[in-house]
Amino acid sequence: MSNDLSRFLIICSFFLIGKLGAVSSPLDSLKKGTLTIGGGIDAYYGYCFNDVYSGNMPLYVSMARQNEFNLNLAYLDVKYESDRVRFRFIPGIGTYMNANYAAEPGLLKVPVEANAGVQLSTKKEIWLEAGVFSSPYTNETPISKDHLVYSRSLAPEYVPYYVTGVKTTIPLSSRLKLYAYLINGWQQSMDLNERKSIGTSLEFKINSKTSFYWNTYTGDERSVFRPEFRTRFFNDVYVTFLQDKKFSFTSCAYFGVQEIAKSTPGRDYFPWWQVNFMGKYTFKNGHGLSGRIEYYDDPHSVQIASPSGLSGFQCFGQSICYNIPVQEHALLRFEAKHLYATNGNSFLSSDGELTRSMPVLYANLTVWF
Repeated sequence: MSNDLSRFLIICSFFLIGKLGAVSSPLDSLKKGTLTIGGGIDAYYGYCFNDVYSGNMPLYVSMARQNEFNLNLAYLDVKYESDRVRFRFIPGIGTYMNANYAAEPGLLKVPVEANAGVQLSTKKEIWLEAGVFSSPYTNETPISKDHLVYSRSLAPEYVPYYVTGVKTTIPLSSRLKLYAYLINGWQQSMDLNERKSIGTSLEFKINSKTSFYWNTYTGDERSVFRPEFRTRFFNDVYVTFLQDKKFSFTSCAYFGVQEIAKSTPGRDYFPWWQVNFMGKYTFKNGHGLSGRIEYYDDPHSVQIASPSGLSGFQCFGQSICYNIPVQEHALLRFEAKHLYATNGNSFLSSDGELTRSMPVLYANLTVWF
């Protein structure tokens, strides 16, 4: 964390302590608060029909191990809430954590979330929080039980799964909320440069079952790893229609532009985008059949480098998943997924030859409390 952000957080902390102290004592808050503990275990077996020497499926950090039984994510969710103070701590272990947090040092590899906040207004639900947050980007999170299809689409694998910094929550109306973020960067707990990034999220509750989200990101992405990168602009929209007795649906689309410094004076601007659709139908016995179609287009490999080394990446994907609720807090799932590169032979086949196709099978058991 940079000195500038550290000073900002310290100033905010003193200001908030003063505001809270004028309203109620810490003991008053503790008496009104509630502590809840939850958690879950997401275990899986994945099999990729392509040539995977390392045991890691290309392109993914979620459910990414090949031809072995493993743990995608096991987590404990500890949450405290009172009228003016709240915190949340979700430590996690598993292959998802190993892959997704590989660049973070030490104990920064542990938290799925770790944040604390205070309410700034006694009349409105305006909150200021600091720490590590689950990312607002796309309609998929690390918690698989909350998704219509077991595996992730390509979309969330190439946006932040977590952000680190300061978050402000502002209710604009009974159905509209604005979230504003000042963060270290694009999925960074340890900042890779001195510049901070800005994110926003607008949440609109259309009705009890349907929600619409619009998220943005703006930040300078230059680092020792990508010194040519400059400002990244990103927009993400998605809609969810969930918890219906028979049918649920969600769709996400996003568009990003990466500014690149050229060796000669001037700038290049490289775009990438994606769109996906997911639906689920629930039968009378409680079993469900879900599916997904998606398309990802990254012609300059800003986010995705082709596993075969081909320049650019354009890919169509489809998945079908059968969901069996074993009991109220246990879910058994079987999924078949297929990726097809539309711009050439982007994958390696099982015999080591270049191919356009990557088929994958999953079996999963998730239990939570």
